[in-house]
Amino acid sequence: MNASTNIDMLEATRLTREGRLAEAMAILQGHLSHTHPSTSSDGTSGNAGQKPSGRAARIIDMVPPSFGGGVWTPPKFDTSHFAPQVFDGPAGGSGLPQMPEALRSFLDRFGQSGSTLGLDRRVGPIPVRAPAPLPEGARFEERTFANEVGSRTYKLYIPSGYSGQPLPLLVMLHGCMQSPDDFAAGTQMNELAEEQTFLVAYPAQAQSANVSKCWNWFNTSDQQRDRGEPALIAGITRQIMRDFSVEPGHVYAAGLSAGGAAAAIMGAAYPDLYAAIGVHSGLACGAARDMPSAFAAMRQGGASHRSGAGQGVPAIVFHGDRDTTVNPINGDQVIAQSKSGTDLRSTISRGRAPGGISYTRTVECDESGHPMIEHWVLHGAGHAWSGGSLNGSYTEPRGPDASREMMRFFLMHPKPRTPSSM
Repeated sequence: MNASTNIDMLEATRLTREGRLAEAMAILQGHLSHTHPSTSSDGTSGNAGQKPSGRAARIIDMVPPSFGGGVWTPPKFDTSHFAPQVFDGPAGGSGLPQMPEALRSFLDRFGQSGSTLGLDRRVGPIPVRAPAPLPEGARFEERTFANEVGSRTYKLYIPSGYSGQPLPLLVMLHGCMQSPDDFAAGTQMNELAEEQTFLVAYPAQAQSANVSKCWNWFNTSDQQRDRGEPALIAGITRQIMRDFSVEPGHVYAAGLSAGGAAAAIMGAAYPDLYAAIGVHSGLACGAARDMPSAFAAMRQGGASHRSGAGQGVPAIVFHGDRDTTVNPINGDQVIAQSKSGTDLRSTISRGRAPGGISYTRTVECDESGHPMIEHWVLHGAGHAWSGGSLNGSYTEPRGPDASREMMRFFLMHPKPRTPSSM
């Protein structure tokens, strides 16, 4: 890449981050086509004249947060610059807007390829760190699940205290650009599992399914029971329940960002399987139906389009009120979906974590006084896991310990096992 091209790419990246997509496109049109002439619209290599894949590149996360951790999060695209009717997908398919797709492909090629654009890691690969040593007798195994939908690898943490007795199971769904190892390091959930003795599973999104390894929470086909990614995640859960001794009714799902949105989907689609969910910086099930509505939902919230949704499972939600990646209103919408019109009594408390982040915690209880909903609003926090470790990405160490608070909440909500959850 010559100096002039590099300067143009830097300028296109800056304009993209500011939401000035039309200006960025004008720059890219002069360089993108001859930079990688053999690259198709979905970011994969192919022969000239070959039809592009209908499963195009998708990025839903990447801009550095204003607070904490020094980690990067997603670019803010100004969705007012493009309209849902501008599609370049196959006829009858969901299709993606032409302008964001070109920009996403640009960011993928010049960010994920390892080139340093002088952006202080704002676009680029997550640093690879050596995994922490396991306690004696503990295991962190990589396993695979496959069904008629497809296959996914996952990692399973088995604490040293497991000797065949029934244990709770937590399914952790990572965010975009993350991996099971990175997510485990950042949330420190394995350390908590070792302390409290429970199983933790980390399904891994395949890059072939999403170039940025985001769970495809914005696709209607990935929001339904026994279809798409929900079928794979539920299949992983059930495989672990068959292979290990899992305590009946103590199966939970939690996630961050795209993974938080996926956790909300799992709670809505499989209320018989998951007793409760944790959604950190995520969105409600059905908040988007395609890529344009995904950007809109992230920017300003998205009303659920999911039909026939009954009362949701108990939920604990964390969201920073300075999150510029996923608007905090989405946390309110996850809560509303979980309540589903149920009359609950609210108690509000305020506090400050030892690291300095203050919070407002709303607990909503049923008629018997049992808490069904918890909503933690983190004041001054951005798009990152509260109380997490800098050994992983997307963490805010100064906040309250979301991992510990989620497990406390989960263990208060056992669900009787039914035949469909076996």
